[in-house]
Amino acid sequence: MQTQQYDYLRNEIDNLVKHYGNSRSSLIPILQDIKRKHSTLSDFVMQTVARVLDISPAEVYGVVSFYSFLNEKYHGRFVIRLCRTISCDMANKSSVARQLENDLGIKFGESTPDGKFSLEWTNCLGMCDQGPAILINEQVFTHVTPEKVQEILAACEKIYEDNAVNVKEGGDNDHT
Repeated sequence: MQTQQYDYLRNEIDNLVKHYGNSRSSLIPILQDIKRKHSTLSDFVMQTVARVLDISPAEVYGVVSFYSFLNEKYHGRFVIRLCRTISCDMANKSSVARQLENDLGIKFGESTPDGKFSLEWTNCLGMCDQGPAILINEQVFTHVTPEKVQEILAACEKIYEDNAVNVKEGGDNDHT
């Protein structure tokens, strides 16, 4: 079983290299695509990417560990990042953080047992005049309130359910 998974990942990486090219500048887009689809970057993936791009595995690991969006830790389907800058603090970020933790039943740095959600802190999202701000996957939400958290999470749940129905019907199960 694991051999099939490795073969699948190798093939997927080869296809990404065909799409992005085999230069050093392709590293981040390749890693982003793999992370988006599989929610994690395993040692096998990092070593395979290093081999096909002809760069050091240590360099790949350095990139993965430097960028919080790429770390090798497992993430849920929806990665919720709450800005922790002083401007979001002044806009009552703490009530939004409490609401997220209460609604999801997890703390920051954790993922829900069902794999749907992960909570993370992040540095500035560039929305200082519209805080508190959260980033869910690649979508920014501004002026977030505890009430708005519940609406946002409900929308994520609907997307998750719609995707699950699509997969059961033989559709695409891409995590984007």
